[in-house]
Amino acid sequence: MVSNAVFKIEKPKNEPVLSYAPGTKEREELKARLVELRTQEIEIPLIIGGKEVRTGKLGMCIIPHNKEVVIGRYHMAGEKEVNDAIEAALAARHDWESMPWEHRASIFLKAAEMLAGTCRCTINAATMLCQSKTAYQAEIDSACELIDMLKFNAYFLNEIYKEQPESTKDSWNRMEYRALEGFVFAVTPFNFTSIAGNLPTSAAMAGNVVLWKPASSAVYSAYHVMTILRKAGLPDGVINFIPGPGNVLGSIALLNPWLAGVHFTGSTATFQSMWQTVGQNLPNYRTYPRLVGETGGKDFVFVHPSADLEPLVTALVRGAFEFQGQKCSAASRAYVPESMWPALKKRLVEEISTTKMGDIEDFTNFMGAVIDAQAFRSIKGYIDYAKESPEAEIICGGNADDSVGFFIEPTVIVTTNPRFKTMEEEIFGPVLTIYIYKDEEIEEALDLCDSTSIYGLTGAVFAQDREAIVKIEKRLTHAAGNFYINDKPTGAVIAQQPFGGARASGTNDKAGSKINMMRWVSPRAIKEHLNPPVGYRYPFMDEK
Repeated sequence: MVSNAVFKIEKPKNEPVLSYAPGTKEREELKARLVELRTQEIEIPLIIGGKEVRTGKLGMCIIPHNKEVVIGRYHMAGEKEVNDAIEAALAARHDWESMPWEHRASIFLKAAEMLAGTCRCTINAATMLCQSKTAYQAEIDSACELIDMLKFNAYFLNEIYKEQPESTKDSWNRMEYRALEGFVFAVTPFNFTSIAGNLPTSAAMAGNVVLWKPASSAVYSAYHVMTILRKAGLPDGVINFIPGPGNVLGSIALLNPWLAGVHFTGSTATFQSMWQTVGQNLPNYRTYPRLVGETGGKDFVFVHPSADLEPLVTALVRGAFEFQGQKCSAASRAYVPESMWPALKKRLVEEISTTKMGDIEDFTNFMGAVIDAQAFRSIKGYIDYAKESPEAEIICGGNADDSVGFFIEPTVIVTTNPRFKTMEEEIFGPVLTIYIYKDEEIEEALDLCDSTSIYGLTGAVFAQDREAIVKIEKRLTHAAGNFYINDKPTGAVIAQQPFGGARASGTNDKAGSKINMMRWVSPRAIKEHLNPPVGYRYPFMDEK
């Protein structure tokens, strides 16, 4: 029997961040769970149509800060498994999109409560070990942000469903919000467990079926999310978990006629390649696929001469070096007035010298390791380039060591060239490049800030002069999709700062907002005439 009630989801409140301070219960539980997970190796299968699939082609899940420790081995999908996953998703599609929306939402709301309770220390410990995040960085990501994503997306979907057109005395007009006709291909990054969980679930919540390809370096934490979703009651085939090489999986999924959408977070080059593939195959699809992507960033901090020194120092250290700079929003370039530079340089070097880097199970460490050997080599290459350039000076950091884990010191480069390589290109590591401008050339500096990078994700201004803030905010309108005033350019919170940027940073569909959820529904307008006309003639056709 179909329910005849109209259900309502109350607007959630953001999940409180636990402190993990000495003496707290959560700290004790998390430390114990870290030891448990670190000392066991798990086997991770594919999940296709609810069945565990083992291909025998294995990849390893290692701890970045202790690279010899293997915490998991995962089976990789190939051509057969991708086709099987598409078939399973399409088989589940009718029942899933036909399920009353409140029952779909209930599954994800239950998963959120599991994450907030019994599964919290497990998902945080898995993220800490898999991605070398500190307790705080894991807590705000894999616990709080993922909980918020699930709860708020259910609320946003409810708000969308409530939006209805105007009716008249003769017609009752309605709008229904269908799932997309086909499957959604969700390709998720290594750096945020919350993003890895959100990309498949936001589409699924709206009635879509999904193929989920997690980043190879974060299969371990993604699998823990998938396990929680299944325990929360997610039906078989709705989300199919298929880790494996992106070029193999993508070449099959993107060419399938039933591709209805892509939900992506990753590199600009990869997303552009995917978009190009879709564009070249438009005649083959049943519908125009929705392409939603959040890609790269070269995020800035623009400093006005009126800025307060200490908040600026804190923002640069946290914004550039938390989670080893492996955030799309990380502060990567800064523009500093000449008058402030001597004092800022002194305090910045002093503050960075107090930071500790190492094993994240030592809670006194501010930083862990970068994600893998490839990232280590890439980041080190940028630092070595700066070391050899006459246009750059490294004022702190600059060292890298991969003997135990993939450790790179927090590094600050000062350049005399505003278009120096490390001012322009995304590094995705703990490297901040500073350009010092003459106070009287602030207009030129703003032009440089706006034009140097191809990206437009996040940025910040530090100033106490309100007129300057207004002017800079306006001047940098298109330079950042998330703009911060007297704060670091990282740390967007669901429903408070919907996240996303334009230019080469993505489609700006604002994860953590109703805007994003609208991308996963296909509206159908329905008109029911209550007083249908009889006869085709209109009054204007009559003669006296």
